[in-house]
Amino acid sequence: MLAYDLLLTSPAKDLALPKGRLSEMKNQKGFTLIELLIVVAIIGIIAAIAIPSLLRARVSANEAATIGDIRTVISAQAAYQSANGGWYEGTFTCLNAPMGGTCIPSYPTNAPTFLDSQLASLLSKSGYDRSFLGGVAPTTINSNISSAAATTSYVYWATPTSGGQTGVRGFAGDSSGILCFSTDGVNAVTIGSIGLNTNDASCNVLQ
Repeated sequence: MLAYDLLLTSPAKDLALPKGRLSEMKNQKGFTLIELLIVVAIIGIIAAIAIPSLLRARVSANEAATIGDIRTVISAQAAYQSANGGWYEGTFTCLNAPMGGTCIPSYPTNAPTFLDSQLASLLSKSGYDRSFLGGVAPTTINSNISSAAATTSYVYWATPTSGGQTGVRGFAGDSSGILCFSTDGVNAVTIGSIGLNTNDASCNVLQ
């Protein structure tokens, strides 16, 4: 009750804010519309500069990773050839599971594989779709040491999943060790018994 009585008897001026505090509150202002528009414009300019740079960096990273994958495939097929009686493999999954089935006969189950499962299954990776084609079969195959799907040559392609977004160039490698690219992302054409045609515009040899 005492506090209530004091509140009723206190002059109204005693309840007012101090003059300094009231003046401070009156002087506080928000952003004007022009200031907000300037901030939005600055953010838009920064985004216009940064986004293309980030996209180019992403494309470059995807292309570099894909080139590395093709070199890995070429090395894997070369190693597989040594274990497969001198022939490459036409069933691509055998590079990851070379033992049993139609792959290398009597290949030890505890021996190392030649390629990781993602590459061997031809799944899209690093923004690129993957495909593979084996060449002609050898005229004679020693079935005791060589795969039933042995082949004399092969081509491996990598094309952008989304042209211009995940990659720009298309890449390919073959059994001769050639690694080439197309400038527009299309598959490099082949010639003869499955080999890359380096005379075609779709296959520019990567130095």
